[in-house]
Amino acid sequence: MYTTITKQHQGENFNGSVRDFVKYLEKENEGKSPELQEQFFDQYNDGISGEEVISEIDNNTARLGKKDPKFYSIVVSPSQRELKAIGNDPEKLREYTREIMKDYAASFYRDRKVSVDDIKYYAKIERERTFKGTDKEIRENQPYATKILELKKEVARIERGASKGNIKSIKKEIDRLEKDAPHKIDGKRVVRGMKKEGMQTHVHIIVSRTDATNSYSLSPGAKFKESTTVLNGVPQKQGFHRDKFYGAAEKTFDKKFGYKRNFVETYKARNMLDKDPKRFLAMLAGLPTTEKQMAFKMLFKAGINVPTIPTNKVQLAYKALMKFKRGVETAMSSGSIGV
Repeated sequence: MYTTITKQHQGENFNGSVRDFVKYLEKENEGKSPELQEQFFDQYNDGISGEEVISEIDNNTARLGKKDPKFYSIVVSPSQRELKAIGNDPEKLREYTREIMKDYAASFYRDRKVSVDDIKYYAKIERERTFKGTDKEIRENQPYATKILELKKEVARIERGASKGNIKSIKKEIDRLEKDAPHKIDGKRVVRGMKKEGMQTHVHIIVSRTDATNSYSLSPGAKFKESTTVLNGVPQKQGFHRDKFYGAAEKTFDKKFGYKRNFVETYKARNMLDKDPKRFLAMLAGLPTTEKQMAFKMLFKAGINVPTIPTNKVQLAYKALMKFKRGVETAMSSGSIGV
């Protein structure tokens, strides 16, 4: 499970409407009959229109300054292994979303308990993902893509008389490069924007910066997990514990669907990899045999070369360690681990 929280961001401008983001999230509905379209939902209602989302979020901004984000985006990206465990069922994903929004509310540090009813949010399920520049397939196809572009430009120069050459020979070389590119889908070279294969279902959640009564701010972008500030002489608790939310969301999935999570799929492992990659490898080496075999299998399927790990002590060159770390981070963020 890979979950992210990001603030509304349009350069330095936080005055904009949520409209553009809503329209972006509705792109998968284009050309589909109404019964096949995915609509927005909240904690208690399905079938919410994009226009209602825009109105509710844009009008829920009391007490916010010009430089304050008006909403945050949460993206919940189950791995293909997790999606397989729930049968890629959108209804189960809706149920799960409603459960983790309780975890989200519980992660705020306030003088009174924050409940899910204090949160104004709208979520939408998407079924497709496209390749980005950070994906392994794009990076490994890039040398071929660069050469193909150069050759196509050369063909264009010859056709307009700016250069001389054998167009037939150049096109033959282009065909060879297309064929030799390591990553293809249905015989076509993988390029940015191409749809990914397999189950890619994920959830986008738009969360208002202001509570459901439009009375006070609930920002997941708080600098502190738990802190106390003094306002008009009165101490007030503030903060949001992201680690608590990410960990709770993971446990909620496992408990709800009886999912057996491997070490390399956990938020704890991702956090450890970021802060102490040597310890991550040591933990990987110390897993029970069956779990370790599964971990290595998952890493291998994600295209990650695991360095040799001595059982008694991790001794690894810095460059090799960092290369491994980048590979795991990319695989986790793209949902590749768990295929």
